[in-house]
Amino acid sequence: MFGLGFPEMAVIVVVAILIFGPKKIPELGSALGKTLRGFKEELKDNRNESDRENNEEQQ
Repeated sequence: MFGLGFPEMAVIVVVAILIFGPKKIPELGSALGKTLRGFKEELKDNRNESDRENNEEQQ
């Protein structure tokens, strides 16, 4: 995942637990997931719109 190995991921998880606490981690993960999902949908919509414009120009 993103070129990170297990040791790097473990350090990130430990630091996150120390900073935010174990009760806040699931909430942060959910928020991050929603953000990434929204970003992915916007990219997909943008790509579809761009493809549609290119097809109209070619015709």
